[in-house]
Amino acid sequence: MPKIKNLSNACKVSFSPQGPISEEALERVRALLDEIRPLDVGLDNEAQIARNWSSSMRPSNGRRGRNGANQFSATIKYLHIHECESFSMGIFCMPPSSVIPLHNHPGMTVLSKLLYGRLHAESYDWVDVPDHPIDQFQTRPAKLVKDCEMTAPETTILYPNAGGNIHTFRAITPCALFDVLSPPYSAEDGRHCSYFRKSQMNQPPVVLPAEIDNSQVIWLEELEDHQPPEGFVVARGLYKGPVIRR
Repeated sequence: MPKIKNLSNACKVSFSPQGPISEEALERVRALLDEIRPLDVGLDNEAQIARNWSSSMRPSNGRRGRNGANQFSATIKYLHIHECESFSMGIFCMPPSSVIPLHNHPGMTVLSKLLYGRLHAESYDWVDVPDHPIDQFQTRPAKLVKDCEMTAPETTILYPNAGGNIHTFRAITPCALFDVLSPPYSAEDGRHCSYFRKSQMNQPPVVLPAEIDNSQVIWLEELEDHQPPEGFVVARGLYKGPVIRR
């Protein structure tokens, strides 16, 4: 049986509409995701191009958009594999210097496998501040979880309230990021994808929890109406791997 079908079958018994049924079930899915290679999802040619890529092939610099998004002629492609009420699977194929802006996964557990290439990851989790009201568009403090390069193959897990639920990626070389989300985004269930930017405003005088390193804290503000930054475009690509049936 193709590895991607083994992964899908494991997801079907390991995830529910509320997310992973247990930590052990989540680890079983992670182990199978670790085994997925570009060839298993129809991306062997793209992976070969990434292996041969050099900085001399870098596209010309694009201008920066209103909200800080890099604007390049090369567009990020999303390859949809499968979605049901318990989980979704898909792959983001990112050209060099492309950026997936700062966004969240509310109430979701996310497994991400870098299939090929290199990227820079930056992620945060919210800091709970007693007596600080939470308003949708008010700035909120977030602590740094990760600020580093990732090189394929590498698998990570983030949780609803830990592991860097708010994150951004910048491709260093051509790369592909395989995401498994449980449960998937759902506007009906309040799981919108929201986008954020680092606030330039003076921050309110709040006292952060003693265990938080202030130097690792930034303040984020949400963009309106769940809209991404100007210039951020994701196109639907053609998934060429084995088909997953419901």
